Amino acid sequence: MDVKYSVDKDKLYIYMSGELDESNARSAKSEIDDIIDSNMEVKNVIFNFSHLSFMDSTGIGVLLGRYKKLKKLKTSAYIQSPGVSVNKILQISGIYEVMPKI
Repeated sequence: MDVKYSVDKDKLYIYMSGELDESNARSAKSEIDDIIDSNMEVKNVIFNFSHLSFMDSTGIGVLLGRYKKLKKLKTSAYIQSPGVSVNKILQISGIYEVMPKI
């Protein structure tokens, strides 16, 4: 699992690659929280999954936790470019109801 980010005006892009599952969820959560905490001035966070090859229910939990954190900060969260298998997991989980796909 690799987590990188970039900032463009009021948007924070978080790029995740590899696999987001039980074996690396804790470290991914910590990295993402650090990125959010150091960029609290943004109004939108976009999770880019174009290079994420796998996600399980633990990954959904990581996303929901970050959504709750961002909601408290009055920051919107979105999902961008999930691959076919990741998109299927996200659709089944219903996460697009709270974090729309853009």
